[in-house]
Amino acid sequence: MKVSAGRGEPGDSREPGAEAAIVLEGLRKVYGRKVAVSRLTLRVERGEVFGFLGPNGAGKTTAIKMMLGLVHPTAGRGWLLGRPLGDWRVRERIGFLPEDFRFHPWLRAAEFLDVHGQLYGMPAQERRRRIPELLELVGLADEARTRLAHFSKGMLQRIGLAQALLNRPDLVFLDEPTSGLDPLGRLLVRDVIRHLREEGTTVFLNSHLLSEVEVTCDRVGFIKAGELVRVADLRRLVEGETEVELRVGEGEATPALLEGLRRLGAWKVQAHDRRVTMTVDREEKLPEIARWVLSQGVHLYALTPRRLSLEDLFVRIVQDQQEGAR
Repeated sequence: MKVSAGRGEPGDSREPGAEAAIVLEGLRKVYGRKVAVSRLTLRVERGEVFGFLGPNGAGKTTAIKMMLGLVHPTAGRGWLLGRPLGDWRVRERIGFLPEDFRFHPWLRAAEFLDVHGQLYGMPAQERRRRIPELLELVGLADEARTRLAHFSKGMLQRIGLAQALLNRPDLVFLDEPTSGLDPLGRLLVRDVIRHLREEGTTVFLNSHLLSEVEVTCDRVGFIKAGELVRVADLRRLVEGETEVELRVGEGEATPALLEGLRRLGAWKVQAHDRRVTMTVDREEKLPEIARWVLSQGVHLYALTPRRLSLEDLFVRIVQDQQEGAR
């Protein structure tokens, strides 16, 4: 079915939000003098698992609330599943697990999911079939008749994940879904996200646990002080940049050696006594670097590459942004 995407003629499928799961153009939110989100432009494809990363106070949760229509943008526009932000018709196709949830403690687990199923307009027969499936999926099949008041923080997190998936959404927002979970609980969430990917569901994941993002997401976006700093393919981002340590002879880590390494494409080149550290964009450069170092008459005792983790890259990107703002 053709839908209007917020500009042009109604039913124009060529609109910017028609094909992607999420399209944002210059989204901005200001509270008084505080800019919570500034000029957020982003595209997330359907079926993609997208990680949204940033330090505390970066504007991640505010951005999610604007996308869900819970907060009205000060400026900018966007589309979810081909509908303008705030369009009520798209809400029945979206799932959401908030970071700070307040569930009804007097309800039993199955009752809680049944209430949300009714809010979605799900027929009773579908609710009776779907609820046991989800309780099994999140490891709470034996707790169907337990009141939420008796649930631990981790159990509440898992029942919240179940309600986010209740309506078989096309797009799921997970705001810190592994908060309060033990390692087994985090593995469960990881498996659920993989299952959603296999079904073609788009997942927008906000998490402080970079190790979880690293193993579940296809792409990541880095947000700092309300601005989107970088969006990158996670596999290329992590596999591309490599930190390298060279161990050379006494007095051989000279300024001329460091400058030569920079000309070969290395950056962040630093010397510490006999050790030289640097970063290259791909491992394929290392044989060329080793040959050049030896051709200069330098004694090369060791060349040790270390693949950068997502955490390393996150820290560097945020620090680079801070230095660029000075």
